[in-house]
Amino acid sequence: MFSSGKLLRPSVVATCAIALGWMQLSVAADQTVVGSGNARAMKLAKSSPLVTSSMQLLKFNLVDIPSVPVRTDLAELMDQDMACIKSRANMTSDDKARLLVELDQAGLIDHSEAARIQGGLMAGIFPPVVEEGTKCPKMPQAFYSAPGGATGGHHSEPGGLPVHEAFNDLSSISFALNYKKIYGNLGKDGLPRAVLKGQKPSDQKDAFLIDSTVVFGAPVWHDWAKTMVFQWNADGTEFVELNFGGNGKTDNNGAAGDSKTGAHHIIGIAEALKRDMPADFVIAVASAHSYPTYGNEYKVVNWIRTAAILAQVDPYAKGVLQKDAKGNPRLAAVRKLGDIDLTSADDPVENTLIEYVLHNLSDADYVITGPAAKTVKNVLAKLAPEYGYSEKDSEYLFKFRHTALAYLSAERLHIVYSNGGLSAVRAELNKLKKLKLI
Repeated sequence: MFSSGKLLRPSVVATCAIALGWMQLSVAADQTVVGSGNARAMKLAKSSPLVTSSMQLLKFNLVDIPSVPVRTDLAELMDQDMACIKSRANMTSDDKARLLVELDQAGLIDHSEAARIQGGLMAGIFPPVVEEGTKCPKMPQAFYSAPGGATGGHHSEPGGLPVHEAFNDLSSISFALNYKKIYGNLGKDGLPRAVLKGQKPSDQKDAFLIDSTVVFGAPVWHDWAKTMVFQWNADGTEFVELNFGGNGKTDNNGAAGDSKTGAHHIIGIAEALKRDMPADFVIAVASAHSYPTYGNEYKVVNWIRTAAILAQVDPYAKGVLQKDAKGNPRLAAVRKLGDIDLTSADDPVENTLIEYVLHNLSDADYVITGPAAKTVKNVLAKLAPEYGYSEKDSEYLFKFRHTALAYLSAERLHIVYSNGGLSAVRAELNKLKKLKLI
């Protein structure tokens, strides 16, 4: 754990023993080297109007982020040529081994996860990057070519990430606007009232504030690390994502609880901490996979603790975490939340900003996009022979499935299929056939 912001340094023997245990192998593709299908995925994604327009939308929205540091860093991270992965800068194999030991000692690793990945926990927590070990490691693929989810899951095609994030960014903006329309709009008497048709919300001249930096920036930052975690194999499948950030059993301050989550989430928080992003922004990013209320605060806290170890920073000194009267780690009281010690009140409550929950809600499209991906998988498999493909073909994913989804999206095809059946999906695919894309 961090007591002074410095790494624990276990003995060389202990470090080597643990590191060897983490290098378990499976039959999956080798995840210790950069994905061999990354370049092909980049070529496909770059040709899709849906993907390229989604990237344009995200870049347009960057302009509206008030915070110059957040806006500048996000623009960098979305550009493969510009981006430096600061949380991995100058990191050696010995550094990685020490960090794994520290994660283990903090109870933030489940060793059973290692068997799922060739390269074990080491490869899962430190996915291969370009120019590894230098002061400026590079992303192994472009932001625009990464998928939005694991193989077969939501947005799991080249370019799925920017499409997913464009939707989430719009959702975050819309949620914030809805709060302003109902709770933030003031009449001439200074009292709130709902915005009616044709009206615009009043200008905010009081303490009612929903930070545009968090609203616009957190959704994009949250999934950025999918460029590393979900690299492409030659056959069009993706790297397997590791789950960590807890042991999966006693994560609620020693009580029963499971705070394991996908590696992309942890790595994204680590990059935000390393780049010294504002505390409210970091916590909002960390809240994507769980709202920090109704008993779930420990999950967000553990993800920040895990990310802080990877970033080699002290989350307490950064003002992201604090300890309560019992010595348990809690989310820090940012802005004016600390005027009252809410965690020690007679009726204790978490230190929560509206932005944390808005970001969590904006990331929730997976509840339909996941099932949509599975539905469309079956629909495409059914229609594939009409276009000369079979799921058994080695080129099926890149030449048919990925192409269809990169251009049309599983979300569109799911809605089309729901209303028009196979014939309606066939009409969509025929557009691609006419353009000689499939």
